[in-house]
Parts: sequence; C-alpha cells; structure tokens
Amino acid sequence: MSPNTPKELLSIGEVAQRVGLATSAIRFYEDKGLVQPERNAAGHRRYRRSTVRRLSFILIAQQLGYGLNTIKAHLATLPSDTAPADEDWERLARQFGHELDQRIAALTDLRNKLDGCIGCGCLSLERCALYNPDDQIAIRGHGPRFLMGDESAV
Repeated sequence: MSPNTPKELLSIGEVAQRVGLATSAIRFYEDKGLVQPERNAAGHRRYRRSTVRRLSFILIAQQLGYGLNTIKAHLATLPSDTAPADEDWERLARQFGHELDQRIAALTDLRNKLDGCIGCGCLSLERCALYNPDDQIAIRGHGPRFLMGDESAV
C-alpha cells in the first residue's frame, strides 16, 4: 500500500481524537510549522499517521516547559516527507534526554543553593555576610551570579 493512500491518512478530527486535542489546537500547531497536513481533492486536511506521534511529542515537551521554537527545532531533525523511522525517534530521544539531564542538574543545583540561602534567613545576597560580604560579587556582573555558576569564593 502506498504511504499516502486514503487509509494511511487521517482527517483532522481523527488526529484530534487520537491525541486528545481540539482541532483548533492542531491547526495552531500547523500554523506554527510543527505539523504539515496534506490536502485531498476537496481541500480537506489529511495527516499522516506519524503526525499523532509528532503531536504527542509536542504535548510532552510543552509539559516539560519547552517553547514551541525549541520543539520545532527538535522536530526539524526528523524527516518531513516520510514517517520517521525508529532510529530517527531514538536519536531525537537521546538528544532530548541529554538536554533534560542538563536541566535536571541545573534545577538540582538551584534547589541546593536556595536551601543554603534560605537556611540563614536573610534572603539577601546583597547583605549576606556569609556568601557575599559587602556585595563583592557585584564586580562579576549582573544577575544571580551564584545561580549562574559562579563559585561562592570571592
């Protein structure tokens, strides 16, 4: 069977039901370039079955706090003219997993540093005599220097 025979293509309603989205959400993702429908002779949208997997990836990535531009960049690494092979999804999963590991490490570091600051009670790195006496860290630049990876030693 050809990959684009009618049985292989789904209507927007069928995709919406499979993924649990409103059809307007699917059209939104289409407008953003995240999914691409084909059109039948009557001009109706028809989606490859692989679109269900793409939309599921989008939903999961959004729940993890990823923006649509980042998600689009990830999806751009997959073939657009055919259904991605298992190897394509595995490669994307490894790349995505590496980024998640980095985010988890950064969040763990943030939690650990906040525990130390909140533990003393002052909640001010500007006045803190332990971590930042006389606001000496200001010479390193703007922003939360410790949370951005600067070492606590001045």
